[in-house]
Amino acid sequence: MPFCRRKCLYCDFYSQTDLSLTDSYVKAVVRNIRAANITADTVYFGGGTPSLLSGAQIYDILSAADISADAEISAECNPDSATLQLMRDFRAAGINRLSIGIQSFNDDELKMMGRLHNSRQAAEAIQNAQKAGFENISADLMLGLPYQTEETVRDNIRKLAELNVTHISAYMLKIEENTPLAGCPELVSAAADDDKSADIYLMAVDMLAENGFGQYEISNFAKAGYECRHNLKYWRCEEYFGTGPSAHSCMNGKRFYVPRDIAGYISSPRQQEIISDESPCTEEEKMMLALRLSEGCDISGCKSKENIIKAAKPMEHHGLLKINGDRIILTPEGFLLSNEIICRLTDEL
Repeated sequence: MPFCRRKCLYCDFYSQTDLSLTDSYVKAVVRNIRAANITADTVYFGGGTPSLLSGAQIYDILSAADISADAEISAECNPDSATLQLMRDFRAAGINRLSIGIQSFNDDELKMMGRLHNSRQAAEAIQNAQKAGFENISADLMLGLPYQTEETVRDNIRKLAELNVTHISAYMLKIEENTPLAGCPELVSAAADDDKSADIYLMAVDMLAENGFGQYEISNFAKAGYECRHNLKYWRCEEYFGTGPSAHSCMNGKRFYVPRDIAGYISSPRQQEIISDESPCTEEEKMMLALRLSEGCDISGCKSKENIIKAAKPMEHHGLLKINGDRIILTPEGFLLSNEIICRLTDEL
């Protein structure tokens, strides 16, 4: 859902602030889902800010697809728009999982990031969701922010544990080009460097585990049974369909995306789909994605298994991964160096 009331300083996702387009946009989404003849067991409303849509609009979109009775249906929400009535409307429309963009409970950090909510609204958003009947609630946290300390991260995790969320996505700040944050030298210089980022990340991993949130992916932690089924499809190289400007898909042996053009999307009978990969989900890509997961990568079917294990042994000695039979599993320390480790291992394929 490519709509935001205002762009955050760090965000480079495609979005528009002209909310008058939401009705015509929803009609285009419905049109494209019907044309694609989608059958789904997970649905994810990402953004932008899906909580700027009404419950009726969410219902119309969900009604366009053939969705299984036990489907996981997620929607991202921003605290400033997550009113109790909207949460009830989303629940009635069919949403059964929420991902709330908390980011921090520190008002100074929230203001610095350009977020529209404050710490009180962050807590109220989770409480509103619970009052509306949601149990499966995820919260986003950002790590390594300018001027952030380990203690403020501890406070954020402690607060989320007290609020009884079931899933936490904890992302390291990445300063993207052409964002307002990248154009602010003072904030860029105050962001955590590699060493401080590593310390904050490893502390967060440990504290989340102490509070019952098991790590199942580099940046994702969940209580038992609350791992995000939809996102696991990406990391396990399963098929998925996306619709809307900048949406990506991997279906029928192709990977494709929709141009970042909301006017073109709304006016076209069907979305334009540009093929970005004619042969996705190669052995190399499957290994790369699997190594993001705490379950690791099964190399039993790899012809070069012995070479992969040989390359992995020195990294196991340094505590960056574990070799468990035919499975290679990165440790939290290894996740911090995942790009380099993945390159070394995939070079052996």
